[in-house]
Amino acid sequence: METIETVWPDYTVVVGCGRVGSLLADLLSRAGGSVVVIDREEAAFELLSPEFSGFRIVGDAVEMEVLRAAKVEKADCLLAVTKDDNVNLMAAQVAREIFQIPKVLVRIVDPQRERLYREFGLETISPTRLTANAFLAALRKPGKG
Repeated sequence: METIETVWPDYTVVVGCGRVGSLLADLLSRAGGSVVVIDREEAAFELLSPEFSGFRIVGDAVEMEVLRAAKVEKADCLLAVTKDDNVNLMAAQVAREIFQIPKVLVRIVDPQRERLYREFGLETISPTRLTANAFLAALRKPGKG
């Protein structure tokens, strides 16, 4: 039987340690990757599990010195997942344009901004759009889809 091997990034920077960011950081850490989490509030790191083996940086991820402290130039991936679309956009653009990070994913709360982000060449994930699509799928009647 053939197995499918999932290849996770070796080094990931997660911007934002809310519910989404902390869960991603925990899962990537558990999978064996090196993870650095950046958040403006030190209290946010309490959401990380006790098993989290990565690093925590208190600071604003749109500031160059904070990104340098996270060694973002070595990252394979940056995940911008704060609840602030503007912060996510700025951090993602800097990661991509200045630090040349190969994979940059951006959480976008307002789905109306998705097209703009994509024009900047950023890959987006919209929890709002995903939730709406899940509700529509749940409403679909058998035989009508």
